[in-house]
Amino acid sequence: MATSSSNGEHQTAATTTTKPPPLPSPLRFSKFFQSNMRILVTGGAGFIGSHLVDRLMENEKNEVIVADNFFTGSKDNLRKWIGHPRFELIRHDVTEQLLIEVDQIYHLACPASPIFYKYNPVKTIKTNVIGTLNMLGLAKRVGARILLTSTSEVYGDPLVHPQPESYWGNVNPIGVRSCYDEGKRVAETLMFDYHRQHGIEIRIARIFNTYGPRMNIDDGRVVSNFIAQALRGEPLTVQVPGTQTRSFCYVSDMVDGLIRLMEGENTGPINLGNPGEFTMLELAETVKELINPAVEIKTVENTPDDPRQRKPDITKAKELLRWEPKVKLRDGLPLMEEDFRLRLGVPKKN
Repeated sequence: MATSSSNGEHQTAATTTTKPPPLPSPLRFSKFFQSNMRILVTGGAGFIGSHLVDRLMENEKNEVIVADNFFTGSKDNLRKWIGHPRFELIRHDVTEQLLIEVDQIYHLACPASPIFYKYNPVKTIKTNVIGTLNMLGLAKRVGARILLTSTSEVYGDPLVHPQPESYWGNVNPIGVRSCYDEGKRVAETLMFDYHRQHGIEIRIARIFNTYGPRMNIDDGRVVSNFIAQALRGEPLTVQVPGTQTRSFCYVSDMVDGLIRLMEGENTGPINLGNPGEFTMLELAETVKELINPAVEIKTVENTPDDPRQRKPDITKAKELLRWEPKVKLRDGLPLMEEDFRLRLGVPKKN
């Protein structure tokens, strides 16, 4: 069983499990018939989830089950798989128990954009806590390996830059974003407690800003905001001071990292993100140059607890997963522009 943890000196206790992992389905040990790998993706109708489903479905030995309540996800993201014999879609809220037989669980379910997670903060924290408990209970019952997509938000407004996995973070526990930040921190705690107490095979990815096709157009995240504004001919709204930084990972790179983590021998947590760092003004200038040079850039008030800087230290991902992002921001933005043009009905001028 894999128990190596990437969290350095803080995780020595995490690597000593008192129990062996639960046995997977007897189908895994069949002598004469190799059954397909059954994979559950919670939140699989969402932005990253649907791209992950696309990649998993490419392997003919995978059967993929998606559980999604469609709060932020869309059936449209999965339309090419509906009706496929190796694909199943269940309308399900992870805060309710789910009783199915699976071999692997990718647990992505949770609104990830401030507009959505602040809309119903109690529901957000329930999804992170009760949803993760339910998925861990399922993993325990059927002997499945489970991967949690945690977030760079566990680092809060970091005092360490760039952020390594060993950094414990600087999080406001009672702020308007806390339902998400602290919810994901509790989810990580639950993962390690089930790992230590019940021997569950766990994987934790700390995802940094990700962008690409299928993002919600008005989800309040900066890349989708800027692209939608540029296509509509509206001013690009940069929150003051504009010098706050983010790093942006293209979705195909992120999916590659998640699969490598699931298939590898490390529990994590492992940072997945692009260490290329941009200020919000630099991002706005790039979007303006690539998509609509005619739009203006204007500053607006900032939201509370907005981190001043965000950049992953991906040393662990490089060493343990042999992973690093390949797609540069200037190459990824046009791919997202194409998708947004289609959905907004804004044709490209020759």
